[in-house]
Amino acid sequence: MKHRLPYTVNLSILFTEVPLLQRPAAAKAAGFDAAEFWWPYDTAVPADAEVDAFVRAVRDAGVRLTGLNFFAGDMPGGDRGVVSWPGRSAEFRDNIDVTLAIGEQLGCRAFNALYGNRIDGVAPAEQDDVAAENLALAAEAAERVGATVLLEPLSAAPAYPLRTAADAIAVIDRVATEAGSHNIRLLADLYHLAVNGDDVAGALAGHADRIGHVQIADAPGRGAPGTGGLDLDGLLLGLQTTGYASWVGLEYKPEGPSADSFDWLPRERRGAPTTPTTRRDPR
Repeated sequence: MKHRLPYTVNLSILFTEVPLLQRPAAAKAAGFDAAEFWWPYDTAVPADAEVDAFVRAVRDAGVRLTGLNFFAGDMPGGDRGVVSWPGRSAEFRDNIDVTLAIGEQLGCRAFNALYGNRIDGVAPAEQDDVAAENLALAAEAAERVGATVLLEPLSAAPAYPLRTAADAIAVIDRVATEAGSHNIRLLADLYHLAVNGDDVAGALAGHADRIGHVQIADAPGRGAPGTGGLDLDGLLLGLQTTGYASWVGLEYKPEGPSADSFDWLPRERRGAPTTPTTRRDPR
């Protein structure tokens, strides 16, 4: 393992064999000091007691929350965000303050806004206009707490329009031009980019200064590093040489119990670095 980037474990795809509120402690027991989550609730605005329980579980486990998704609709049912859905803007906007409040309590400063699928009967341009407005609102709210909004290309979702790094960068540039929002950055999931046929190494090199977070899984299969054909270590080393020094999210599907899926990663590499990591331009 050549690169020295720190790892954070995604607890919405790993350790799912235990209840959600037990996953931070399970990750800590496996040697990790940092974790990230997709939106952990079925609704955009959960009850205060549910939020308190989540915050308490992360704190009690002694892990750092490094990333959190905004509300993204019914993910198991096929939704991939509501940012661009005209009929669901109210849900997304109501969710912004809730998500950022959780982040403030747990020291999280990176929030992923899934763009949303194309909707039958709605013009793509209309959806893109809605998305630009909603992303600007999220970015403005995040700016107040020194946080970053992330935008992610996805695979295995034919109706999801952001498939390459360039697709996401185009949206980010639009919001920057129209709303002056400069704290929206690319979430580069190397698995999704590879599966979609993007030039992963080229995307990382070409957009290095626009990347706010990185996630990995091997391809094909979305398994742990070493189970597919992606040169993940080489790609991450290349990214590190560009100045990226922040977290790498482990977002893969384990074979068997999650705790048994980390043989590829020495235990001493699972903990957080002694010095907090940032990229050269954290915003």
